[in-house]
Amino acid sequence: MKPLKESHTILKGTLLLTVSALIIKVLSAFYRIPFQNLVGDVGFYIYQQAYPFYGMALVLCTYGFPVIISKLYIEKMSVKDVRGAKKLIVISSFLLSLIGVILFVALFYGAPYIASFMQDPQIALLLKAISFIFLLLPVLSILRGVFQGSGDMKPTAISQVSEQFIRVSTILVVAFALRNDDLYKVGAGAMFGSIVGGLVAVCVLLFFYKKRQKYLPVFFEKTSIPSWSEAKGIIKILCIQGFAISVSSMLLLFIQLADSLNLYSLLLKIMTNGHTAKEIKGIYDRGVPLIQLGTVVATSMSLSLVPLISSEKVKNNMRVLHDRIRLSLLISIMVGLGASIGLLSIIEPTNIFLFQNSEGSSILAMQSTIILLSSLIITLCAVLQGLGQIVFPAITIGLGCLLKYFLNMYFVPLFGAYGAVFASVLSLVIMSFLLFIVLLTRVKGEIMKGKELVKVAVAAFIMFLILKGYHWLMDYFLNEPSRVEAGFEAMVGVLIGGLSYLIIIVRLHTFKESELSLLPLGSKLIQLLPKKNRS
Repeated sequence: MKPLKESHTILKGTLLLTVSALIIKVLSAFYRIPFQNLVGDVGFYIYQQAYPFYGMALVLCTYGFPVIISKLYIEKMSVKDVRGAKKLIVISSFLLSLIGVILFVALFYGAPYIASFMQDPQIALLLKAISFIFLLLPVLSILRGVFQGSGDMKPTAISQVSEQFIRVSTILVVAFALRNDDLYKVGAGAMFGSIVGGLVAVCVLLFFYKKRQKYLPVFFEKTSIPSWSEAKGIIKILCIQGFAISVSSMLLLFIQLADSLNLYSLLLKIMTNGHTAKEIKGIYDRGVPLIQLGTVVATSMSLSLVPLISSEKVKNNMRVLHDRIRLSLLISIMVGLGASIGLLSIIEPTNIFLFQNSEGSSILAMQSTIILLSSLIITLCAVLQGLGQIVFPAITIGLGCLLKYFLNMYFVPLFGAYGAVFASVLSLVIMSFLLFIVLLTRVKGEIMKGKELVKVAVAAFIMFLILKGYHWLMDYFLNEPSRVEAGFEAMVGVLIGGLSYLIIIVRLHTFKESELSLLPLGSKLIQLLPKKNRS
């Protein structure tokens, strides 16, 4: 009974972390909408210039180092090597403290130079404010890693949700209180909210550590001091694998970072008014929450199959492994394409409803294609990691986002903000192509079936026609819709588009009954299959 109980506990903990990650991503996307409404496009531009630096710290503390520490901790404790586990924590503490201090010093003292490079010196205030989050890196990473390695996911999940809830609440309260003040002060106050959220997460983890202390070994004692030969191997794993997993999770952050570094300065070269350039960048940044929400929906379904890929690799069951990989990629393409085409079809009422006006609707429509590409790349990275290929996805994303930065320099002077979208799409296409090629070399045989992709494309095209007809009809009755009317149009459009797309996908028998059963709400989706295809 004990192995069964342990397996149930691990499954329950994994589900808890998955749900908390989903809540965090939805919160991270949604709060930007009321924030933009309070501070306007210029205020949103100011916030987005500094946000990628916080986002990178969040990934390091949530997905990068905790995952590797928990993996190493499990390996030590599974063979009753308590002393080795203690040494792991001591080494991790010193290494992550050093990394945290280096990143803090680099960002705090480098803030004026980075802001000057962005050609907006006042951004330095926000960068200095956010730099303090890196000082929390060792505590957050190690405690989360230890709890996860002990099979206790509750402290990590609660700390993550608490951190984001407090951060988002603080940001919105500060934005409301200072909305008539200097927008750079509002931005700095919003960044302060991230520090408050991080401190709350530390308090939550320390509370659980105190509560669980009798079940955990005492880490810091004389016998825990490692030799250099012991430390060297752990440092290498933490640095290589920790940063590799982190970078693989930073795709959208790196795209935002590239735009933060040079989009505004490039816009300044083609227009004389700096305020207008800030407004355009702020309007362009409206696409961030829309892309995030679309990507969350697409990847949450496809990534649910990645643990199955890892288990089939261990069993060396190649036929089932191929099938799971194909299904993961097909779902990411299906949901990503549906979200992209759906958003493209109702972008104008969505823009009015969420951001108060229709400014930049054509730019946001073009950005909707990023949902499909980023969903596919995130799934490809996860699949490759499940197959044991950890470093290559990180290198691909790093180089791809560097390419995005340089493509901005070529396209933005020619096409303005549209050029930044071209740069994003082209760099994402190249990244997805490289990752797919490597996947083909790792897994011999057919991964994708052409007829399945054709069915998905047909369903997307029919949904597009339905939504365009619906939009034309609404335009006939609502010539210049109010914000409430635009909201009604957008929400009904999401319902019509989503249901029609899903029904067409299932009725075309794109997925088998056994495949649908693996997905969330799979039993409901099976009922949409033609009767002759049901078991």
